[in-house]
Amino acid sequence: MKSQDETLEDWCRALLQALELEDVEVDINDVLGLAGVAAHSIVRPAAPLTTFIAGFAAGLAAGSGQATDTVSMQAAMGVARKLAKEYAAAEAPGA
Repeated sequence: MKSQDETLEDWCRALLQALELEDVEVDINDVLGLAGVAAHSIVRPAAPLTTFIAGFAAGLAAGSGQATDTVSMQAAMGVARKLAKEYAAAEAPGA
């Protein structure tokens, strides 16, 4: 039986192949980390929404030639992670 990590790696590879993105490297742990920050800082459904929007922004930046795929993904996820933490701090009682 495959581990969760192996299953995620296999799924990621299959999805990238189906979308003809075999040359794109995805840091699964970084994406899951961002989803965790969004889920715990905002609300659980913010996790897929945040990762989708960050990925979309990264794709636009990379596609327009603003930065490489890797730099675009890191930048978009960094912005999303920072904003989620700031949002949580602003929404905290007494803030």
